[in-house]
Amino acid sequence: MGVLEINGLKKSFGDNEVLKGISLEIQRGEVVVILGPSGCGKSTLLRCINGLEEFQAGTIRLNGQTVNTSETPWHIIRQKVGMVFQSYELFPHMSVIDNVMLGPTKSQKRNREEVREQAETLLKRVGLGDKIDSYPRQLSGGQKQRVAIVRALCMNPEIILFDEVTAALDPEMVREVLDVILELANSGMTMAIVTHEMKFAQSVADRIIFIDDGHIVEENTPDEFFENPKTERASKFLNIFKY
Repeated sequence: MGVLEINGLKKSFGDNEVLKGISLEIQRGEVVVILGPSGCGKSTLLRCINGLEEFQAGTIRLNGQTVNTSETPWHIIRQKVGMVFQSYELFPHMSVIDNVMLGPTKSQKRNREEVREQAETLLKRVGLGDKIDSYPRQLSGGQKQRVAIVRALCMNPEIILFDEVTAALDPEMVREVLDVILELANSGMTMAIVTHEMKFAQSVADRIIFIDDGHIVEENTPDEFFENPKTERASKFLNIFKY
């Protein structure tokens, strides 16, 4: 049984069916990278997993527990399913350390001293030990995104979802964020990553899921996907990127 199991997931916005029966299982410690053209449903899939979008059919199970019923305690589920967005979502009036500590102390009711110790350790781990008392306006885009990653990690999630986390960054800041995610992958964190960074996808993934028009078109190891794609659609996609 995987950490995350998705079966027959369908999602529509009005008459536009975005996800057309997605089934996917992610094992503990696995890094799955989700690729596909813009508008194919990648980000919508992540938002459904985290309860940010309602869906019309299918099931989502986390550690065997169905999480898409009307009784789902999403405030608890979201403590187990971390999510990092491209827009950081940091509170501008709060310092870095307070942004990171808010969820664990308020939602999880954990001891403040224990949380602060973990937060400081994680911030040092991503190279931000000297920014603990800084405010978001004093940080670069790459630094803000690393704070957002630490905030998710400090909740001790079962899995972290990354939704195009480098899309809003200047090119020179992309590498610092991707290096943090790669280090997390090497440490055994379970992750689902939506990205357009092809070389990064190949280096970090255990498995590539290629989505087009709301369907999983291809599923493969990163080396096989990038070097010998099984479908013509995937080949065309890769040729556009010239990765």
